Amino acid sequence: MSNCFNRDCRLCRNIVISTAVTVVTVDGTDTLVIDIPNGFYADNCRVCLIVAQTIPTTATINMPVAISIGGDTTTVYPIVNCDCSQVTACAIRTRTKYGLCISTSATSAVFKTIKKLPCYPQETLAVIPAPTTTVTTFSLKAKATTKTTTTKGVEA
Repeated sequence: MSNCFNRDCRLCRNIVISTAVTVVTVDGTDTLVIDIPNGFYADNCRVCLIVAQTIPTTATINMPVAISIGGDTTTVYPIVNCDCSQVTACAIRTRTKYGLCISTSATSAVFKTIKKLPCYPQETLAVIPAPTTTVTTFSLKAKATTKTTTTKGVEA
C-alpha cells in the first residue's frame, strides 16, 4: 500500500510557474509576455518554466515571446532558442514545461531554451494580424451598405 505523504514527493526547486500570460507592446512590437514571480535568476541559472495560463486569443504565430518578472512589463527579457533565434508564440503551449538557461549581462538578460522549440501553430492563434477589407454591396430596395470582413470571411 502506497503512502500519500511520501517524503520524496516534492517539486524541483528550479520549477517556476508563470503568474500571467499577456500580449504587451514592447518597443512598438506586440509581444507575448509570460510573467514569472520575483526570485533569484542568476547567470547560467537553469529553470523549468511551466506556462500555467491560457495563451491570449490576440496572440499571433509570429509574435515574439518574452519574460517579465513580478508583474513589471516595462522590462522584459526575450526567450530565444538554443541557436539564439527568437522564440515565437507558435512554439508556446499552455500547461507545458520549458527548460531555460538564463544568460545575464550588466544591463539585460535573455532566457535561452535548453533544446530548440518546434513551431507548430495552434489552431487558436491567428496566422498573421488579419487585415480587414471593406466590400460595398447594393440592393435595389435600399441604399448601399458596407460590410467589413476579415481575410477569414468572418463578419466584423
